[in-house]
Amino acid sequence: MHHFLYTFFIALTNNVDNVGVRIAYSIRGIKIGTLINGWISVITFVISTFAAFSGTMISGVLSKQLSSVIAMLLLTAIGLWMILEPYVRRKKNGSEESDREDKKNVYHVILKPEDADMDNSKHIDFKEATLLGIAMSINNVGGGLSAGMIGLSAFWVGFLSAVLSFIALWAGNYIAEFFTRWNITHKAAVVAGILLIAIGIEQIM
Repeated sequence: MHHFLYTFFIALTNNVDNVGVRIAYSIRGIKIGTLINGWISVITFVISTFAAFSGTMISGVLSKQLSSVIAMLLLTAIGLWMILEPYVRRKKNGSEESDREDKKNVYHVILKPEDADMDNSKHIDFKEATLLGIAMSINNVGGGLSAGMIGLSAFWVGFLSAVLSFIALWAGNYIAEFFTRWNITHKAAVVAGILLIAIGIEQIM
């Protein structure tokens, strides 16, 4: 039960950004169909599972104590980044309009998943969904790696991350206005960041 809760919380914090991306899409009128959402979830499952499995392999080579310290550092770093990212991103938004061509750049989409609609069609196709799925799942690598290093199941980390990714992107269709009005996306990111830091610190106590 203890391990399942940690798995759920890590999967949940991995998907906080997905809610923000979906809200950004809803505000712009960009649609993500159920089939496309399912494909993004498959990509999320594969990358998250592989990250957690890699963490398990690393912990098998290192001592339990060293694995716990590395996992703590990773989770703390990810947590701090989740808390600070909105402020960092705000500073970068000044030059956003002048770099319109960068939306066709893969690297740009990885840094800013909400710009994955590269042809401005107001619809995410399979090609864009693949890029979007990879971009959003990159955020899961650190959490997945840490989860594997503290002994959590790679399958469940991947499965729960995929399910919560699907729910986050689907729910964004209905809760965009509510989240925007109350600025819950930013608050959720702060709470998620604090939660990750707490889980990280608990590993060495």
